[in-house]
Amino acid sequence: MTIRCIAFDLDDTLWPVKPVIQQAERHFYGWLQQHYPLITAQYALPELIKHRMNYMQQYPELHYNLTQLRKNWLATLAQAHAYPDTLVAEGFEVFWLARNEVTFFEGALEALESLSARFLLGVISNGNASVHHIGVGHLFQFTHSSAEAGVAKPHPAIFHQALERVGISPHQAVYVGDDPVRDIQGAASAGLRTVWFNPERQTWPGGRNRMRPFTTLRNWRLLLQHYK
Repeated sequence: MTIRCIAFDLDDTLWPVKPVIQQAERHFYGWLQQHYPLITAQYALPELIKHRMNYMQQYPELHYNLTQLRKNWLATLAQAHAYPDTLVAEGFEVFWLARNEVTFFEGALEALESLSARFLLGVISNGNASVHHIGVGHLFQFTHSSAEAGVAKPHPAIFHQALERVGISPHQAVYVGDDPVRDIQGAASAGLRTVWFNPERQTWPGGRNRMRPFTTLRNWRLLLQHYK
């Protein structure tokens, strides 16, 4: 089988996401303290994060669009504290810029640079990180997000839409991701070959009830060796 395309998840596949989000939330909170102090006077940082999470849980139909969800939440904060709507766009940008300050896993950039010379590379993500803003967009021929797709992984439509944009059939593509359900099961159900990025050597969940990944890799050097 000829593989022409390798597509990737972003968070916890190209970089660890937890420290990124934690830092972005701290940066955003500091900005609120300076510009919208009535909010931080009512909520400490952990309480504000809990408030956001509780808000988002009320709207599962929007979980495919994390950007819109966060903006909607910011709008409720502005309204509750009698601040202008300008808080929404400004506040989201502050968070989003910090959210894109990532540190790649060891070997990830080198692998992407090498693979981009031999394969068409793409991004299929449920998140709102931007490889173009981060500075590696030139390595990818396409990016496709759940916000653009109107559905989130593991729905097969997001994978099919992305590949259709570049004229690639599912059997010609590989998808690399860390999440057994959203990434591996989702891509497999769409007909792609799958690679489970599993640096912590977790046991495959679900046993035989879930399609196992075609390949499991612990680090990026092994991915590069697999697709020489």
